[in-house]
Amino acid sequence: MTDRTRARELAAEALARHDPTGWFETLYREAEELGTPIPWAELAPNPYLRAHVRPRSRDRGRAAIVVGCGLGDDAEWLAGAGFATTAFDISASAIRACRRRFPRSAVTYRVADLFRAPAEWRGRFDLVYESYTLQVLPVGPRSRAVGRIARLVAPSGELFVVARGREEKEPPGAMPWPLTRAELLGFRDHGLGLTRFEDSLDHERPPVRRFRATFRRPTAG
Repeated sequence: MTDRTRARELAAEALARHDPTGWFETLYREAEELGTPIPWAELAPNPYLRAHVRPRSRDRGRAAIVVGCGLGDDAEWLAGAGFATTAFDISASAIRACRRRFPRSAVTYRVADLFRAPAEWRGRFDLVYESYTLQVLPVGPRSRAVGRIARLVAPSGELFVVARGREEKEPPGAMPWPLTRAELLGFRDHGLGLTRFEDSLDHERPPVRRFRATFRRPTAG
């Protein structure tokens, strides 16, 4: 099982300062300077993303964005599948690591805060990919983040979300906090329609419940 002790310490300290995203840079900077692990970094593209986005000629040149891109593996996969890919993270150290790992990358890597995303990103992307970012935010910022992520989706565009899952009656546990189905369905309040919802156990020991949800914005006009 991945050790999340340090990440949880940093998250708790940031929440005590009323700065729910302030700990990401510290975590990635420590990894850069001390070689400490990023607990969620697999250094490979997410298998759910690979299953969802199979390279197709019709996707070549379509715009995609990766929310909270971390060390860049998912963004590189999307670029390799033919998407014109933008990837952002609030951590400057994470973006430096992406550029260091993939010096010839076709991905546009940006340091950006989801809550202050560039205005030109609104409604721009044919595919928006969010993986495990919502679940590391506390409830209030998480709800706001749902709306901010939804804004990125272009008319007729798609949002694909991957998260740990739980039932409403189950306790939220420790960070990363599993999401409920109702929380994910909150994207429908921002103009997106649910097209697919998957609920399964992964192959970790012990198994972890995962939700995958696909949404689409209606065509403009």
